[in-house]
Amino acid sequence: MLDKPSSTLFHHYMGISRLLAGQLEFNAIIQAVATEISHIIPHDHMDVCIKQLDDKYHIAYESGLASAWSLQPPALLTGSPIRSVLSGEVDYLLSGDACADPRFHFDGAFSSPIHELDLHSRLHVPMKVHGDIIGALSCSCHQSNAYTMEDVANARAVADLLAPYFYAIRAAEQAKRSAIEEAQANAREEGLRLGALQLTEALEAERQRIGMDLHDQTLADLTRLVRRVERMSHATEVSGEMLEPVMRSLQQCMQDLRGIIEEAKPSILQLFGLVQAIETYLDRSVRDSGSPIDWSVCDTTNGLVDNLDNSVAVSLLRIVQEAVNNAIRHAQPTMIEVELSQADDALRVTVSDDGCGVPADSGSGGGLGIGNMKTRARLISAHFHLGPNVRGTGTCITLTLPTGLSEKPEEA
Repeated sequence: MLDKPSSTLFHHYMGISRLLAGQLEFNAIIQAVATEISHIIPHDHMDVCIKQLDDKYHIAYESGLASAWSLQPPALLTGSPIRSVLSGEVDYLLSGDACADPRFHFDGAFSSPIHELDLHSRLHVPMKVHGDIIGALSCSCHQSNAYTMEDVANARAVADLLAPYFYAIRAAEQAKRSAIEEAQANAREEGLRLGALQLTEALEAERQRIGMDLHDQTLADLTRLVRRVERMSHATEVSGEMLEPVMRSLQQCMQDLRGIIEEAKPSILQLFGLVQAIETYLDRSVRDSGSPIDWSVCDTTNGLVDNLDNSVAVSLLRIVQEAVNNAIRHAQPTMIEVELSQADDALRVTVSDDGCGVPADSGSGGGLGIGNMKTRARLISAHFHLGPNVRGTGTCITLTLPTGLSEKPEEA
């Protein structure tokens, strides 16, 4: 290249400094200063490679001709055609014909853009801050043997101007990423903490319910039976007619106990699977309600629900049970439908009814029942949605669970 007067170079260096002011993104910096740099080092292609903080990966930002270098995600330094500059092995790279220069075309090098863009002359210098290499400035052109050592010196001066800005932006982006990751981690931790707290509260409420059922129902029945047996023990003669009501009461107690145990431990689920457990619960709940409610369960998962992890299946069953209870108790429906389907690599469970819907003043959080459903869904990494029934009046609860999180682990 022809020698340039010092005053002219100084003017362009000052122009670069002015253009850098206020720029907050890598690409914006490259595009802003490309023209000024071209007056100092004429080029058909220019790029800046910035090393990641782990010193294993780098990202390229280009001006002029576009190539695959800037389109790929962070790439390994070991595959960079200028890895010797980025690693500090050499102080610079200068080539009159990069298309044939073996320094750029080693095994594993991502050097195809050199041929694709017909880049013969190439010039590369490191960008340093506090003596550490943070990246490299590269200029290339189609003409062979276009650059000299004077261009190397000018490129070093440009790199010294750019390096502090790229260093600051890299630090700011890393701080931003760290803040986002920390916020996400804190949110996950808080969500798990709240989920565990709500589940504990739900389990405590379940224990209290079981205790009240045993106290108010079974224990009271057994107490009456004990008193009746005591009276019979004082009788001189015990007839079959006297024993018959006692036997009926005992059978009723046993039936009530089975109901309480069934509520606490879904044995139907363990024996026959989720679909059968949902059908059995729906049938019993509708019959016990005494209301003329039609119901249906539709499974189109092609056996996916049969391979659910037990804890996931139990959680899904409990959520469906709560949804059915809410519909029967509060919505006065004439139809309740449960659908299990598979779409977009996810298991979807919907419980819909044609009742009066969720009250507008119920709030976004809902009552304890809705809160428990949300908690159970969150703890199995399922998405919970409560909204109106799109098929008409009523409510629809939808659970979406990625299939990869729901399947049983393979046995060794």
